[in-house]
Amino acid sequence: MEIDYDNIQVIGFDADDTLWVNETYFREAEEKVGILLSHYETPNKIDQELFKMEIKNLPTYGYGVKGFVLSMIELALELSNGSVSNEIIEKILIIGKDMINKPIELLGDVEDVLKSLSKDYKLIVATKGDLLDQERKLEKSGLIDYFHHVEVLSEKEEANYTKLLKHLEIKPSEFLMIGNSLKSDILPLVNIGAKAIHVPFYTTWQHEKVTKNETNGKDYKTVERLIEILSFFRAKK
Repeated sequence: MEIDYDNIQVIGFDADDTLWVNETYFREAEEKVGILLSHYETPNKIDQELFKMEIKNLPTYGYGVKGFVLSMIELALELSNGSVSNEIIEKILIIGKDMINKPIELLGDVEDVLKSLSKDYKLIVATKGDLLDQERKLEKSGLIDYFHHVEVLSEKEEANYTKLLKHLEIKPSEFLMIGNSLKSDILPLVNIGAKAIHVPFYTTWQHEKVTKNETNGKDYKTVERLIEILSFFRAKK
């Protein structure tokens, strides 16, 4: 079924793993902490327990590197029955600081796409994570001037998007969301009557994965590369 984008007035972009690399650094950190705590458990078990710890802590810490670091420290204390050394705690903190200070690695074609679309549409960022960290990444990315509005959401659910669109005074039928997560960037928008385009990243956090049953019958496009979305708009120009 062909999707009509003629009514679109505002285009939203996810940030992490849509505009720039992010999840890769979390996978690298998980490997490092697995080695650090290998005296207490196998790396595979540590990975599983860290995920459980992150999910347990989401209501308290939210998303982002800082919450991730606190979960790693809490896991270290739990696995060691409180005996983990100060040296290991310090190394976990260093892992977190290194993640925060990573250079911004833009994904392919991002600036070309933003430059093209910003001529005819209002562009916004709709992301989740730590506010300070996301603001820092946007500033370092050099992309901030392309965006009319930046929203850092505590969650990306239907109610959050509905509130955002009301704030922007835009109808769902006039909004398009672009992102790498089916769970966070695509399905909630389709469910409230907006449009969405899925641009998969090569790795996805387990918490963001969905089943085929959840996507059955949902009307959205998937492209391999961000640059492909420009072809959806050229015909009407």
